[in-house]
Amino acid sequence: MAIAAGHKFGQFIGEYCERAIEPLLQEFADKHSLFLDKKGPRPARPGRQLRWLDCYGNSHDLDYVLERGGNPARIGTPVAFIESAWRRYTKHSRNKAQEIQGAILPVADQHHFAAPMLGCILAGVYTTGALEQLRSVGFKVLYFGYDSVVAAFASVGVDVSFDESTPDADFDKKLRKWARVPQQKKLQVWEKLLDANQATVAEFLLHLESTVKRRIAAIRVMPLHGSARECHSVVDAIRFVETYDEVAPVGPFVKYEILIRYDNNDTIDAQFHEKVAAIEFLEAYHSGNWTPA
Repeated sequence: MAIAAGHKFGQFIGEYCERAIEPLLQEFADKHSLFLDKKGPRPARPGRQLRWLDCYGNSHDLDYVLERGGNPARIGTPVAFIESAWRRYTKHSRNKAQEIQGAILPVADQHHFAAPMLGCILAGVYTTGALEQLRSVGFKVLYFGYDSVVAAFASVGVDVSFDESTPDADFDKKLRKWARVPQQKKLQVWEKLLDANQATVAEFLLHLESTVKRRIAAIRVMPLHGSARECHSVVDAIRFVETYDEVAPVGPFVKYEILIRYDNNDTIDAQFHEKVAAIEFLEAYHSGNWTPA
């Protein structure tokens, strides 16, 4: 089935924005001695796709992962999962937000002991509701609005504005004009976009840096003892709570609950039924204050 000209043109802009993001992330990775994984071959994993498993054993194709301790031959500990996406129309923005959530949240849950940052770099037209939906579940969002994208391409003489009434012939003209732009000038489009969105770019990088530089502020360890009481009705449960002796509880050891709180307010919750496992978990944070791979 042939791809509609408008859809193909939208793919072109989206792919350009995704590729153009890479130098920004690579510069950050180099500055903080991290490994940036992206689509393409890597000895540490099969194929060209960047895939991570979620907590259910399902694989998800991702755009970028920043890793601590990673290198081409070794998968490191995830510091950040970052997705990028372009959308031209608001009618598609909510679906894309849900797609990003569905891919990243289960993967992040699988690696919750590392407390990675969840990031989105979005371009085009997204509703306030779609952006807030992502933020409400913990994503840090860097958003380049449609007008700033159009202005960035216009800086090199290419008009990338379009809507549902744009003729197919116009898309071909736009692509031919872009093809004639010298490579060095094509790079200026991304630089122009960054300049036009300096405040939001700085805020996003600050969130990334906060995750990289965070330090443990407090560790709370709570040994839990007691026997579970099975109640056959809500009334029985209420009566049990009302009569439970909180001053002198009795019962066998149940588990250790450990809460690690960082100075940037990130938290990690863990539960262990064995002392050895709890100690091993804490020892993983003893040097460097983060989880090794």
